[in-house]
Amino acid sequence: MTVEASLVDAAAVEAAAQRLTGVVTTTPLERNPRLSDLRGAHVWLKREDMQTVRSYKVRGAYNLIAQLDDAARAAGVVAASAGNHAQGVAYACASLGVHGRVFLPRTTPRQKRDRIAALGGSAIEIVLGGDTYDEASAAAAADVARTGATLVPAFDDPRTIAGQGTVIHEAVTQLGHAPDVVVVPVGGGGLLAGTLAWLGKHHPRTRVIGVEPAGAACMAAALLAGRPVTLPEIDTFVDGAAVRRAGDVTVPIVAAAEVEMVAVPEGRVCSEMLALYQSDGIIAEPAGALATAFLGCPEAAGIPAGASVVCVLSGGNNDVSRYAEVVERSLVHEERKHYFLVEFPQEPGALRRFLDEVLGPNDDITLFEYIKRSNRETGPALVGIELASPADLPGLLARMDQAPPRIERIESGSPLFRFLL
Repeated sequence: MTVEASLVDAAAVEAAAQRLTGVVTTTPLERNPRLSDLRGAHVWLKREDMQTVRSYKVRGAYNLIAQLDDAARAAGVVAASAGNHAQGVAYACASLGVHGRVFLPRTTPRQKRDRIAALGGSAIEIVLGGDTYDEASAAAAADVARTGATLVPAFDDPRTIAGQGTVIHEAVTQLGHAPDVVVVPVGGGGLLAGTLAWLGKHHPRTRVIGVEPAGAACMAAALLAGRPVTLPEIDTFVDGAAVRRAGDVTVPIVAAAEVEMVAVPEGRVCSEMLALYQSDGIIAEPAGALATAFLGCPEAAGIPAGASVVCVLSGGNNDVSRYAEVVERSLVHEERKHYFLVEFPQEPGALRRFLDEVLGPNDDITLFEYIKRSNRETGPALVGIELASPADLPGLLARMDQAPPRIERIESGSPLFRFLL
């Protein structure tokens, strides 16, 4: 373990909890009936979506900035973020009278950008650049080197980690006993490292599960390699956890503990976001739904019946304009939405025969793009079909095999599919 990692322990988390008293919200710990029934366990949600800035990130940001001396405060602070950390930095800067600059990827939802500006006011400056968190991080590091400001890492600093560890410290206090299982969303590993640091001292028998988005599983890659590694490509949909490289401080802490890492498909996260909204009345951002999304995965079958499970619902800063994509990704993941290229013959009634002979009674065409002029004999069409149930797919494919038009299914791994989502 590095010297920096050794600075993160239960005492540091408890000191952070004292520092944050009266500054951040003590968020609810709520039993969730839907997920409890799903797993036959007692599932509790730590509602950090109800935090001061609708995310736990304020805990780490404030804990770091509050410990700066007068000279460092005068020089200001700089941070890189996918959105939530920047809101925590903005809130801390406004509260402590420190000027800050936050570097955001261009992909950061507008809702988060507007919130950062509102929380920070005149104390915060927003700089957009790059397509990923890691590109924003590089820009922030260059700014620090140029100006002498203090960098406030989103996860890779002992003070940030200790602040984020107060989430589980608070949850266990509310629960009144050690949970059997704690499920934590993972991006760069700050929340997971803080959780492990505190639980390792006080409740070492609690099982800890770290959940990453399948398209950005940087912590699992680091543990496999024995060091932080940079992923060559990531899916940025779960923007709050879409990190190419886990932290130099966080990885040794996670590696030294007993933790299970699970990667959850982005489509499964979308299905859970919709379930949280429709069944539980909770607006969760993609990273906020990571932990609870795990409970619907096959890997969660190992949770014993009757176990007490705490899931950290880490944030609720979701842009309502993203829900169309959320629904689409969910339907594709659940195998209810499929796309095909259909070579229709250029003759009257071709489309009618396709509807009558190929589509089932509960199948619905949700996309139809027809290019009639490409050939005098045939015209290709891109057709999106939504099924009532995944069980209807074999019948649809069988009817397509028997149909006159040449029909090609667009698989989810196809490069063409990327243009559809």
